[in-house]
Amino acid sequence: MPMIIEIDQSDGAPLYEQLRRQIVAAIANGGLAPGDRLPSVRSLAVDLGINLHTVNKAYAMLRDDGYITMRRGSGAAVAAPVMSTTAGARRTGTLDASDGGPSGHVAERLTGELHRLILEHKALGGDAASFLDMARSQCERVYEGRTGGTAIARAGGTIMTDTADEFQRTVTPQKEGRP
Repeated sequence: MPMIIEIDQSDGAPLYEQLRRQIVAAIANGGLAPGDRLPSVRSLAVDLGINLHTVNKAYAMLRDDGYITMRRGSGAAVAAPVMSTTAGARRTGTLDASDGGPSGHVAERLTGELHRLILEHKALGGDAASFLDMARSQCERVYEGRTGGTAIARAGGTIMTDTADEFQRTVTPQKEGRP
């Protein structure tokens, strides 16, 4: 079953961040594998009906965070994973390059987001055990989830792909009443 990447103009999150998150999810879920080529900035912008600078910013963020590689003339491709699970990361509860994890700003961002989520959970009256139960449940969902193709949705249709190694530009009309 294909995963759908939806760009929602009414969402409070910037379009580049929505696109970034959806591509990260496709990589995490196996819809995109290392070496898979992504559409060019221009063609994806046209297909999604968004500004090419928006796609360029999402791709630049993905590149800076190590999710994709970009080469002039050959485009963007999914990068090999940069993170490994090590005893050091498990022991210290941190993510950094010395533990085999992501380097610099990526480790800071991931650790900061996790900390923010824990604080929000605690502020709502949750305890450590219930947070860990939720985190465990989400880890199982992500790490034991199904993989599939990727679809990119846009106003008026969905661009579908059944394989991770190429984006086919087949437009499937959406049902009326759906944004």
